[in-house]
Amino acid sequence: MNNGNVEICGMHEGKWIRIEGTVKEDLRREARVAMLEDNPSLKSLASPDNGTMTVFYFEDGTATIYSFTEAPKVFKL
Repeated sequence: MNNGNVEICGMHEGKWIRIEGTVKEDLRREARVAMLEDNPSLKSLASPDNGTMTVFYFEDGTATIYSFTEAPKVFKL
């Protein structure tokens, strides 16, 4: 919460992604509701109003997909 700089990395079938940037907390109830609707398995752990979860969004960032066989593909968030 005090440092909005984030990086997320993952790999699948010889390709990997690096997402980096700055995030901010989305304080809207609608964001929490949408997150739970998109991830129904979390509904047993949190609700939009009980203060057990928060939602963040990328204020600025870059996603890069890397491969050993192709040039990197860069996307501005």
